[in-house]
Amino acid sequence: VLVAAGGLAFVYSGVYDVAATQPHSRAARWVLGTLMERSVRSRADEVPDPPAESEELLAMGFHHYDEMCAVCHGAPGIERGEIGEGMEPEPPDLAEEAGEWTLPEIFWITSHGIKMAGMPAFGPTHSEEELWGISMFVRRLPQMDSAEYARLRREAAEGGGQGSESDTHTHTH
Repeated sequence: VLVAAGGLAFVYSGVYDVAATQPHSRAARWVLGTLMERSVRSRADEVPDPPAESEELLAMGFHHYDEMCAVCHGAPGIERGEIGEGMEPEPPDLAEEAGEWTLPEIFWITSHGIKMAGMPAFGPTHSEEELWGISMFVRRLPQMDSAEYARLRREAAEGGGQGSESDTHTHTH
């Protein structure tokens, strides 16, 4: 009862600064990070089996990643944009950290998002196929260098990497 009362007093006091310009305390980072990691890992078992990886899925995944994700997470040779720079907690550099997650875990995060981290849920606005494409592309980021990412951008600009027809409908992001 004493711990609960102390917790409520802390919450209602307003003493904890939730401003995105201030980093979380070490304890809050640990609690939130551990909570997020354990939650994702325990729910990834619910993820459906992935389709076979294909060049079409990877191209679609690149298209969506470059359009929606690189602004916060960056990409090989691409710094995160203004939105990503102003977030707390700072979005992870997926070119470095995606290897720490399994494909089903990346799919779950992409589909459901992460509360209190600014990571949106793309499940409501994207098909399962698109989510797998994004997830498969993210899983490849740690093996990708800036020259390969730049090549994919050039191909996409030339119309060669736009993904499938399902990309042509409008998404709400």
